[in-house]
Amino acid sequence: MGADDQSTIRAHDAARAPVETATPGLVVIFTRGQPACAPIPLRDGAVVLGRAPAEGVVVVEDDQVSRRHARVALAAQGIEITDLGSRNGTFVDGKKVAGQVFPSLPRVLRIGGTLLRFTADIAPFQRGGVLEHEDGLVGPTLRLTREKIQRAGARGDTLLLTGPSGSGKELAARAFHAATGRGGPFVAVNCAAIPEGLAERLLFGARRGAYSDANADAEGYAQAAHGGTLFLDEVAELDPSVQPKLLRVLETREVIPLGDTRPRKVDFRLCAATLRDLQAEVAARRFREDLYYRIGRPEVRIPALTERLEELPWLVAAELRRDGARLAPSVALLETCALRTWPGNVRELLREVRQAGLAAREAGRAAVEASDLAPSAGLDITEVARRTPAPVEMRRVAIEMALRREQGNVSRAARSLGMHRNQLRRWLARHGLDAAAFAGGRAGSPEPDEVRLPSGEDGGRRGEPS
Repeated sequence: MGADDQSTIRAHDAARAPVETATPGLVVIFTRGQPACAPIPLRDGAVVLGRAPAEGVVVVEDDQVSRRHARVALAAQGIEITDLGSRNGTFVDGKKVAGQVFPSLPRVLRIGGTLLRFTADIAPFQRGGVLEHEDGLVGPTLRLTREKIQRAGARGDTLLLTGPSGSGKELAARAFHAATGRGGPFVAVNCAAIPEGLAERLLFGARRGAYSDANADAEGYAQAAHGGTLFLDEVAELDPSVQPKLLRVLETREVIPLGDTRPRKVDFRLCAATLRDLQAEVAARRFREDLYYRIGRPEVRIPALTERLEELPWLVAAELRRDGARLAPSVALLETCALRTWPGNVRELLREVRQAGLAAREAGRAAVEASDLAPSAGLDITEVARRTPAPVEMRRVAIEMALRREQGNVSRAARSLGMHRNQLRRWLARHGLDAAAFAGGRAGSPEPDEVRLPSGEDGGRRGEPS
């Protein structure tokens, strides 16, 4: 969950205008076998959840819920959850409770076949539920982020997107592009995948004869984005020698191709994205301070999946129905998914749910259960280490997890593991594995504008995985 959801319930920052107090609450996110997004405010400090209509009872239409099932109340020490003698029990973050006070907001509450998430502020959920857009699902939490992106697109020429891997930064960049109202192209570049020494040529183009094998003029990504948006994903990985040249292009709106002396006019909006803290990169002298000040504002952080749990049942259900499959998630599956950390976020969730669906079909079931998930699905390396004591086996599990999380993208997986991409390629070759096999049902699709290195190119051999 986000910072608000993991702390004791508190008022929003006083900077909000007009000044208002956040109303904590619950949101029904799954009930009667279907995703939902129904807010339940704790405006008066307490609610009773149950199946029977009565004064003071919030009705949950679920046959597995008792007439008066559970009471949720604000308390001086946090939030108090009490089971009211229900038939099927009350579960908080997967554990059965009779009566307990939680000093900070839990993630989810399960009663019968209904799953609810906790939120420190119910207001965004009262303004609308989960909607399906052409670029994916957008829930109340993500909608606030999208509104910031749209304002940035309408007002300025740059945007910096931050947030964890797999949270949807390219979709956010496309939303920024749409908000600019410009009809030009959207050009996406994965800076981490640009081979060393080729950044200037690929970004700014080259004239014929500028280097060996340059048999014709070639435009760069900057020229290709003229009239539209240039999206530099993983911008912190950009070659330091090219950073001052990019700054000059942004300042002058002119680009000089490699081997040329005449500047060419370019006009594009720039959207950059990074997993790293760019201010820390500047302090460590790995990223130019002047370039950071040019592209670092406005900054919009894309929330992690665990901060937007209202989307999770919709994402899971849609993935299980993909390609006409008649599969449905159980409430236990969704509860398990909601309680895992998902370091690869939405990308990892969909990959693992797809595999869980295949496991259910092989077992002849239409309902996908928690047991169909791989043991390591949604867990970070530390959590896997507790379950896998053998060091060599643990290393293999960590590598395979990283490859699954990154959809078979060797560059990103290697970086998350702290190794060179060529080390990971050699490890795959040594174990007879193909990176594309980890991409699941949509294997083989590289990142936008990713430059693939020939398999024979070499890198440092230090610290190779066993």
